[in-house]
Amino acid sequence: MAESLNTETSQSILSYSLWMAKTVDYLESYLQVPFYHLVVELLLVLWIVRLLTRKSYNPKESKLELTKEEEDRLINDWQPEPLIPDTSTLPDYTKQLKVIDGKPSYRINIDGNDCLNLCTMNLLGFVGSPKVEKIAIDTLKKYGVGTCGPRGFYGTIDVHLNLEKKIANFLDVEDAILYSYGFSTISSAIPAYSKRTDVIFCDKGVNFAIQTGIVASRSKIYWFNHNDMEDLEKKLKEQQEKDKKNPKKAVVTRRFLVVEGIYTNYGDIVPLPKLVELKNEFKVRLFIDETMSFGVLGNHGKGVTEHYGIPLSEVDLIAVSLEASLGSVGGFCAGSSFVVDHQRLSGQGYCFSASLPPLLSVAAETGIKLMEEDIGMFKNLQDNSKFMREELKGMSPFLVKGADISPIIHLRLNNSYDHLTRDEEETLLQKFVDKCIEAGVGLTVSRYLNDLELHIPKASIRVTVNVNLTQEDMKSSSTTMKEIASHVFTL
Repeated sequence: MAESLNTETSQSILSYSLWMAKTVDYLESYLQVPFYHLVVELLLVLWIVRLLTRKSYNPKESKLELTKEEEDRLINDWQPEPLIPDTSTLPDYTKQLKVIDGKPSYRINIDGNDCLNLCTMNLLGFVGSPKVEKIAIDTLKKYGVGTCGPRGFYGTIDVHLNLEKKIANFLDVEDAILYSYGFSTISSAIPAYSKRTDVIFCDKGVNFAIQTGIVASRSKIYWFNHNDMEDLEKKLKEQQEKDKKNPKKAVVTRRFLVVEGIYTNYGDIVPLPKLVELKNEFKVRLFIDETMSFGVLGNHGKGVTEHYGIPLSEVDLIAVSLEASLGSVGGFCAGSSFVVDHQRLSGQGYCFSASLPPLLSVAAETGIKLMEEDIGMFKNLQDNSKFMREELKGMSPFLVKGADISPIIHLRLNNSYDHLTRDEEETLLQKFVDKCIEAGVGLTVSRYLNDLELHIPKASIRVTVNVNLTQEDMKSSSTTMKEIASHVFTL
């Protein structure tokens, strides 16, 4: 009996299996697709039906209902923050400010002390220039103070276009774009081109404006050691290897190299020939902030490209603040037309800031005209920089930092003071600066945003040389500084 049942069951299973096999063969032959493909499609259809028919999530249904007592307790426990924070515990920064009275030109009045100006960026002496002042006053009478509107919304005046054309002709480039604020020039230009999927190689010694632009771009950042071309080449090769491993991503990834002509925080000059060589080898776009090199380097003051005899076409974009050598306000970017035009729609500092006051545009244009009329001023400035640097050498306990022809000189404490904290160093340097101001020499301690800047240099005193200084000025000021240093710095 059991054997007959087992035989019948086996035959049934075999018959069912044969039927399934014939059915599968029929479906595959009729539909011309594998059976497993049908199963997958059936599962997908069932999943779609489930998604369409299931009940949607309603956040109100999951809302936690509080009792009246719980609500009252939460309200009583809540302590609102004051609209104005308590400032009684904060230091009085107004006591630390150095108040300027009058024009910060050849001489400067600091807290009532008449000083030789070695602290502001009036490199070519245009602040206080009678020619610049006269034309700025005439422009003020004609155009007023400002437009109160961005360039694209009734903020463009003919003097803006004249200045952009003047800059382009002076640098022998296709186009230039004018910004209303020096800081926003490079910080707007970088994120206008470099986006989240791109790569930026940047020197650790760049100024805060560049750092801000790099952070705003949200790109992948590779910091290389200050002016270290070997470290830069190493990082470029590492990126090259990554590109080889993922060629599809490499095709859509743009690579940028961002540096300064003369580094504000160090006073040295970028090794541009090597940079151009690496730029061409690894196919990166080169951006240079020439705020401190424009009006300083080269026989005509055109910057670091003229200094090295390299065509400006080798640089994709240069950015310059008008607030240094030209003694005005604002900034500009210059380069090819298709590069510059992109910023007119993508440069946030250009699109959303009120346009530059006309008098400042004309003041900057007048400054460029004076640079063209007297090209000897650049050699004078470079000679003054060399002379001042030689006069400061040997002043204990300082190390004199920066390139010979750079008007930016940093005095940093030597290794004997490495045991001091940064605050202690700055306090000691400020004491020295205060004594110098009382003695008629205007200096400043280099200031940084310690909580925001990414790579802060060692504390220093910044000495800024300008074209109007005489050798007697530099000799007497350096002698005064040495005498004060001998009294202030005692280990």
